[in-house]
Formats: sequence, structure tokens, C-alpha cells
Amino acid sequence: MPKVGLRNMSGESVGELELRSEVFAVAANVPLMHQAVVAEQANARQGTASTLTRDEVSGGGKKPYRQKGTGRARQGSTRAPHWTHGGVVFGPHPRSYVKALPKKMRRGAIKSALSARLVDEAIIVIDEIKLEKISTRTMAGILNSLGAFGKTLVVLDSFNEVIAKSTRNIPGVQLRVAPAVSVRDILDAEKVVMTSGAVEKLQEVFVG
Repeated sequence: MPKVGLRNMSGESVGELELRSEVFAVAANVPLMHQAVVAEQANARQGTASTLTRDEVSGGGKKPYRQKGTGRARQGSTRAPHWTHGGVVFGPHPRSYVKALPKKMRRGAIKSALSARLVDEAIIVIDEIKLEKISTRTMAGILNSLGAFGKTLVVLDSFNEVIAKSTRNIPGVQLRVAPAVSVRDILDAEKVVMTSGAVEKLQEVFVG
């Protein structure tokens, strides 16, 4: 079984934590991770882009000028696509971009991402994160003591409003609650900080 160092909020080592091979020692499947990230990005799209066709644009009911004798091309409406303020041909309309990804594939992609970040030494496990009051400075100090600079993903085992409000104003830091983490979150972060409870919850859900 792979092992990872366990630290406290001061960044000091307090032991080691054994990890399940089924979650943190999986062979990297790059195509599967790519497919999962594409699906996550597609599912985040609203799909509300919309344009008006010539039937939907207001105006244009009157023929702009007579059919013959002007020397110009005949026109039936000023709302034809080639006119200014005319309708749009083949423009976007509201649609769904949802890409379905089977649960087994999604879980496999997350395991692959976690295993890859462990090999990169980008996963930091902390015994607990406890704050008495909302304090961005205190939370930033904890992350700095752990060596988590820049883009950081913090994964908790349960939602904590004090920690959430202390984290939201730190640039580049994302907060998630296990097991609700995405492949994109894991791969995009320079460091992944997880509580030992979050690790246990991930292993409990993703083993099998």
C-alpha cells in the first residue's frame, strides 16, 4: 500500500497514513481522464446562446422598394440575412451540451487523477483543519505552512461554514467536500490538501 506523510496545521509531520492501492495506486489512464474533463466542462455550459432568425426579427413586413425599375436587385424584406439588423442564418439556439459519463468511468478517472497527483507529490494530507472563527489570514497561514502555494484544492470530509468563508477570498484556492471532487479540480490544482477524514471518505466510496 502506498503511504503519505501526515501533517498538522503547523505543517509538522505527525506520522504516516496508509492509502488504499485501489484508489491511490492506479495506472494513469490519460484518455479516460481527458474524456472525464471534457464531460465536466461540457456539463458546466449553460447552452443559453441564442440568435433570431428572419422570422423572429421585428420589422421587415413592408417591401423596401418596388420590384422593377430601380436598377437594384429585387428585395422582399429588410430583415433578410444579408441586410443590417436582419435575421441570422444557422446561428446558435438554446441547447443542452450534457455529456453522459458512466459512473464506473467517472470513478476510474478520479482514481487515475488521484494516483497521478500522488506520484507527483502534489497531495498533502493534514490530520484536521479547525478554526475557531472566520479568518482568511489564519487559513492562508495554514496553507503556507503546508507548502500549498498558488492553485490549491482543499478537500474536507464534511462541510464547515467557518472554513468555507475563511477560504473563499484566498486567490486560486478551491474548497470541496469529499467525495464530491472532480477530475478537473484534481488535475488543475498545483497542490491537493486533504484532511485524513476526506481521504477515508474517498477510499470508502471509490474502492470497488
